Amino acid sequence: MLSLLQIRNFAIIESLDLELSQGFTAITGETGAGKSILVDALGLLMGGRADTGAIRAECDKAELTAEFDLEEEAEALEWLQNSGLDDGRNCLLRRVVSEGRSRAWINGTAVTLSQLQELGECLVEIHGQNEHIRLVRNAEQYRLLDADPACQCELEETRLRFGKWQENEQALLALEKELPLAAGELDLLQYQIEELEPLALSPEAYEELESEHRLLAKGSDVLEALEKAREALEADESGVGAQAQRLADSLAQHGGLDPNIANAAKALEEAAINCEEARSSLQGALARIDLSPERLAELDQSISRLHELGRKHRIEPASLRSVLEDLKQRIEHAHGHQDLKRELQKKQVILLREYRSAAKKLHIVRGLRAEGLSKAVSELMQVLGMEGGIFELKIEHDPEAAPSRRGDDRLDLRVSANPGIPPAPLKKVASGGELSRISLAVKVASSAGQSAPTQVFDEVDAGIGGETANSVGRLLQSVAAHGQALCVTHLAQVAVCADQQFRVVKDASAAATQVETRLLGDGDRIDEIARMLGGRLSEQSRAHASELLASALTRH
Repeated sequence: MLSLLQIRNFAIIESLDLELSQGFTAITGETGAGKSILVDALGLLMGGRADTGAIRAECDKAELTAEFDLEEEAEALEWLQNSGLDDGRNCLLRRVVSEGRSRAWINGTAVTLSQLQELGECLVEIHGQNEHIRLVRNAEQYRLLDADPACQCELEETRLRFGKWQENEQALLALEKELPLAAGELDLLQYQIEELEPLALSPEAYEELESEHRLLAKGSDVLEALEKAREALEADESGVGAQAQRLADSLAQHGGLDPNIANAAKALEEAAINCEEARSSLQGALARIDLSPERLAELDQSISRLHELGRKHRIEPASLRSVLEDLKQRIEHAHGHQDLKRELQKKQVILLREYRSAAKKLHIVRGLRAEGLSKAVSELMQVLGMEGGIFELKIEHDPEAAPSRRGDDRLDLRVSANPGIPPAPLKKVASGGELSRISLAVKVASSAGQSAPTQVFDEVDAGIGGETANSVGRLLQSVAAHGQALCVTHLAQVAVCADQQFRVVKDASAAATQVETRLLGDGDRIDEIARMLGGRLSEQSRAHASELLASALTRH
């Protein structure tokens, strides 16, 4: 509940303090006195857009403050606690608008405008003469329906099912963006693998192949060199190894005389051993060497084929094995891609079926809610001077519609304010007064109207009078029955229904215009109601005002 509103240097208001209580409060005064400025100030405190033009002339800033008393279970109190901004059951909002900037505080802590807006939605709802504009919006129509607890339950289930469907859909789309291989591409990969499989060698194996080829290509020269070397090593008397051994034996006898002789003898001994090992290696090489033209031709063909494949894949022949492994991985991934896609597609069918089922249940409870709301609003329209008026909120279910968080429903809001006139879209209803009253009827009939404890109505009773005005006053009483309602009004029939009444007075006689509010006692209130009835104060107008107040008190 709003308990205090303070305004400093805002529009034409220099300084104003408004203390409010629970129930229905009427704000009255002459046209242009500044009544709606109070609503504008409250709108800024709820996170509305700041306009430096609203700063009072010759002032550098405007300061606005609102204090709220919160109930223990209030949504606003929960928001404050979750945001770490709570101060018991008190909530103090402050906003300063200066040239080029705007700042806001909640319970003394600086906050962003979006935070102020979030909290403001939990505290106050402001309804102006253009309230019907909100009703035209599809989002507002859904909000009216889905405020019902039964709809909320089914809506949450629909959103849950939609979320799972959407997550799987996104995974499927992401998979499809990977451009899986077509059948022809798969065939090409398989052909390339079969082509490379028997030939692609590891770098080590390819090096061995090239070594053998070089050996065979120079076979006769190599063989001649091997034979000469073996002959030199194997000769009994003149062989290199035998000579080294004889020299080593000869020098060893004198090794004790000089270390250099001993070292020479040892080196020759090792040379003899190395010559023997060389002879053994030569024998092995001679045993392995194959100078057959057939083997050389076979190696020529293999190496030529490997170079051809290397050029085809733009890579060195020694790296063909890595190309083969990459191709195999692509084939494996392609098969896995297809398997995963089929799995996601099957899952998508199941998830879509579950979503459609939840959306259908939501449609059913919405239909019941829409039927009840349409009936209730239509009945209130009769009371508000629109006899024969009809309010229709129809729901069309489309099970083939693209899934959404709202379900598969399309809403159609139609209204007729006069008997015999078929219901038409709300935005085509011409009378502003009718639109205001329809909005008020929706407000009263819909439980969504209880979303914020403080309801503010800015001249929603414009264009009406007589018994209809009495009905509007009683409806505003009902809105405030379990909370707080503020109404800026020019109608005495509405003002008399209020629990308290403030009069806004503008004094333009001074050098600068002054605006003040006065909480009216019984006598002042009679005078203000009398003024609202006829403009002039007289015994007759006061008597009429007293009668209206007494009658309203009796009804209350």
